[in-house]
Amino acid sequence: MNLPLVIIVVYLVTVTVIGALLTRKSVSSRDWAVAGGRMGIFMVAVGIAGTRIGGGGTFGVAGNVISGGIWNMWWYGINTFLAMAIVGVFFAKPYRRTRLQTVGELFTLRFGQRRCQVMTSLCVQIEYFIINIIEAYVIAVVLRGVVGLPMEYGVFIAAFVLVTYISLGGLWGTVVTNLIHCGVILVGLGLVGVMGINQMGGWSEVTSSIDGFINSSERDLRHFWNFTGMGWGAVLGMFFSAAVHTPAASVYTNYSTAAKKENHLIPSFLLAGVIGGLMPIFAGLIGLLTIANYGLEPGTSGYSNLTKLATDISPLVGGIALAAVLAAVISSGGPILLSSSTMFVRDWLPFTRDWRPDRRLKAYRITTVIYGLIAAICALLVSKVESVSILDMLLFGFAMVVPPAVSIGYLIYWKRTTEKGALWGMTAGLGAGLAWFVAIKIAVGSGLELTRESSAIARLVYNCFAIDGKGIDPSYATTFVPLIVVPIVSFLSQETPVGKEKFYSIVSGKERME
Repeated sequence: MNLPLVIIVVYLVTVTVIGALLTRKSVSSRDWAVAGGRMGIFMVAVGIAGTRIGGGGTFGVAGNVISGGIWNMWWYGINTFLAMAIVGVFFAKPYRRTRLQTVGELFTLRFGQRRCQVMTSLCVQIEYFIINIIEAYVIAVVLRGVVGLPMEYGVFIAAFVLVTYISLGGLWGTVVTNLIHCGVILVGLGLVGVMGINQMGGWSEVTSSIDGFINSSERDLRHFWNFTGMGWGAVLGMFFSAAVHTPAASVYTNYSTAAKKENHLIPSFLLAGVIGGLMPIFAGLIGLLTIANYGLEPGTSGYSNLTKLATDISPLVGGIALAAVLAAVISSGGPILLSSSTMFVRDWLPFTRDWRPDRRLKAYRITTVIYGLIAAICALLVSKVESVSILDMLLFGFAMVVPPAVSIGYLIYWKRTTEKGALWGMTAGLGAGLAWFVAIKIAVGSGLELTRESSAIARLVYNCFAIDGKGIDPSYATTFVPLIVVPIVSFLSQETPVGKEKFYSIVSGKERME
């Protein structure tokens, strides 16, 4: 009997069934999107923690530890906590007070115009579409690693599971299943780590084996074990992309509005940060054990080795560990898919505002099905690409959400922010980030190298777009451009006084939202 396969099948079926059983809790569009505002601290916390850690935070971190060193796991974990703390302390209460279901609605409430709402949605949807692709891709990789299931079948199995339990269970479905997911992730990855170290004869044997593989390659051993990896520039780049963008990640508005009480929000987000911060550290340990056992293999072959490691240690524990990886993927993919569908209907189809709650709920569910199928097809295309870095894909998506996060920060905490300032800040930031990303791909793809005869311009281009084979992270552009543009344009444009005082009175908690 293939025990890992049995465990995985049981897990996927259980998640799907739980979602279906929670249909009765989603009888209206508000129930589906924000759980009717009835969730307690712990349920909000596990929902957020599971949402934050997906394929990027498990397979992605483990793969980047293999290819880039241990700094990936430490700083992804640290930034996970910082991201949750930032949202919980500074943004969650304004989101709940304004009863948001998508983050872009905040701009429409303030200015009475939808342009910023649509632009915010565009930026966030870029990230969410990438995440939806990653989750289907990782589930398919796990299934292929365990039973040799072709990617074509794996991605559509993933789509079926995600679409079914989200479209039926809504936010309640994601939170109840995330409670299970978080436990499985921590226990499963922890067991593999402990047993893997013991089987190799202790931690010193693990590090000795890793050192041997790195020394026999062209990699720098010091950089591999360094807490800051390739330097503080890379660490700050991860912070800007992985933490600063988080206030604009629309799914956190769903959880904020879902909280039963306002004073539950900060404890919920901080607890979520602690739980979520542990997961990439455990995943990074699995990456280290993978190197110690099989050596250095970049890209998709490295991800396949992670599944092999789990099953080689013990069929039972390996099955639990693989279920943990699936748990991480589903726990993130589900809420992100829900938020994506909510944004598409509310941000891109404004006429649905006049629909009855049951009709809007039907629109949410249909959109979820379509979105999930498209993501599965794209995941299949991604699987054909060699040397895929899931974490790099995720960090690019994060970087695209930074511009609206900066604009939202200005909107809430600087009353002089104008509609044009917020809009142009987001537009310029997104454009700068995309242009920077394209420039990196061109520079790296062309094999740009410096010589003694290189001009000052060539050196500048190299240091911006090709240094270390990756260039400077686009998140710097998406952070600093809107940080400058929003206040400049706001000072040069006319304020919108109508509704201003009422808006800030609600945001500060002095007045209740009607």
